[in-house]
Amino acid sequence: MCGITGFIEWSRDLTTELDLVLSMTSCLEKRGPDAQGTWISGPCAFGHRRLSVMDPENGAQPMVIQEEEVTYTIVYNGEIYNAPELKDELRRRGRAFKTNCDTEVLLQAYIEWGPDCVYRLNGIFAFAVWDSERQHVFFARDRLGVKPLFYSEIDGTLIFASEPKSILQHPKAEAVVGADGLAEIFVIGPARTPGHGVYRNMKELRPGHVMIYNRSGLRSYAYWKLEAEPHADTVDQTAANIRTLLQDTLERQLISDVPVCTLLSGGLDSSALTALAVDYYRRTGQGQVHTYSVDYVDNDKFFQAHSYQPGADAPWIKRMVEELDTEHHWISFDTPELIGSLPDSTVARDLPGMADVDGSLLLFCREIKKGATVAISGEAADEVFGGYPWFHREELLGAGTFPWSVATGLRASLLSPEIRDWIAPEQYVAERYAEAVDEVPHLEGETAEQARMRTMSYLNITRFMPTLLDRKDRMSMGAGLEVRVPYCDHRLVQYVWNVPWEIKTTGDREKGILRKALEGVLPDDVLYRKKSPYPKTHNPAYLEAVKGQMLDILDNPSSPILPLIDAARIREIAASPEASSNLPWFGQLMSGPQLFAYLAQVNHWLTAYHVAIR
Repeated sequence: MCGITGFIEWSRDLTTELDLVLSMTSCLEKRGPDAQGTWISGPCAFGHRRLSVMDPENGAQPMVIQEEEVTYTIVYNGEIYNAPELKDELRRRGRAFKTNCDTEVLLQAYIEWGPDCVYRLNGIFAFAVWDSERQHVFFARDRLGVKPLFYSEIDGTLIFASEPKSILQHPKAEAVVGADGLAEIFVIGPARTPGHGVYRNMKELRPGHVMIYNRSGLRSYAYWKLEAEPHADTVDQTAANIRTLLQDTLERQLISDVPVCTLLSGGLDSSALTALAVDYYRRTGQGQVHTYSVDYVDNDKFFQAHSYQPGADAPWIKRMVEELDTEHHWISFDTPELIGSLPDSTVARDLPGMADVDGSLLLFCREIKKGATVAISGEAADEVFGGYPWFHREELLGAGTFPWSVATGLRASLLSPEIRDWIAPEQYVAERYAEAVDEVPHLEGETAEQARMRTMSYLNITRFMPTLLDRKDRMSMGAGLEVRVPYCDHRLVQYVWNVPWEIKTTGDREKGILRKALEGVLPDDVLYRKKSPYPKTHNPAYLEAVKGQMLDILDNPSSPILPLIDAARIREIAASPEASSNLPWFGQLMSGPQLFAYLAQVNHWLTAYHVAIR
């Protein structure tokens, strides 16, 4: 994985702008700690930071291929999992290769098929190609949005990068946030509306989209989206197809020239990937699989089960380690480390994020990086297969808003009256929700219940899943670690999205069809274990620490967050039992303590990025 950046300005020769390109590139160093490269030609300037995974000796970027008078140059972040098949096909079509890296395969694919190359790719990617013949820059992002790509078009200049921090290095870009941006932060966040960059004049290329920039301007279009199709397979056929797809995509993603590990929580999703990885390693003679888990000091003392987190992970991790004979690494953090991670994780995401849920992942990835460069993660299975509580609870299914963020009124009450009037929080959320629902493709003849579950699945895949993928990308790349997510294979996602709900819940269980597909892969007790999310700390010291931190911010008259919030209301929550309750702040993991931590992250972001509100 890598970091990409650059800018295009048709009216200028940018060869004098090397220092600026270096500045934009250097701030992405953590995404690519192994090498740095730049390329400037006429109106186009590219920068790249490299994390070496495939063909470390020959995969340097920007990569240039010259064919007679035509120059093709690429900067690319990602992995193309079907690169071997593409390479064979391109060779049959007369193309020669100088390296063993997928970067060259991708660039040769573009040269052969032009913008249509994206239809042939299986992988996670964000890339830009300068094409001197067409006199354009072609951009593309993978179908599910695993890899990020932001851009700003300002005064005749198109600026792009893997992360906003790089764009903000450009003198034309400013850290300015308006009403929509504040609404994203305070009532949508830590999610983001697809395509929204929060900062003024900044956007995100949406998943499954490409973009072409030439002298006539900028245009983008979708090359992939979820399609509603009839599902004719039986339960047994569906389970068999899912198992085949999952095994195929996992084995593609285990290929690497550097050490690979898996993240193991003891739950269904990560245990399945680990078991399949162990089987593949045994068949291919690759030795023992290394696994990693995260927990918190004294969590065994303070854990309290509830509907979103019904059980502790540690016993189940031990169960799977013994079952699979993996080389396991137990990682744990204490409250001071979590508090210390909040500013770092904010900078890693360039925005306030999931508080300690982000911070602990950043710390976790730093520890993994000491022993591995690539990790396999079970991210996205719950969105794809319908595992979250809001798929199964009537009050959330019928909430009429995003079911992971039902407390818009509470969130609005934390804002100052002036900000509340300006951003109209309830209206903003209602409009974003209506837009999302209007996108959903339906099948003719669906029952109302079938249509409702299809809508819920669509919302999770296109609105909630990107939040967790963004978190995973930013925190892992903030530690120079590549994380691969097999459940995000677009073939699997498209297939499962059309599986009727009654088949998805086979056996009257959440993710029932996935459990059936994995029969014989996992022990029955693990296979039918109740879902438990990514672990968070239950130590009351954490609540006291973040609450105290937020009260200190409120007591400091120079805190930039103060004009935006209702300090009295936040003090009231801090003094009440609400602070320690399962306050419905966001998703499964963000409740009372995370409310304070999130607001502290907002204050740090406003300070560190010198954000102007206007």
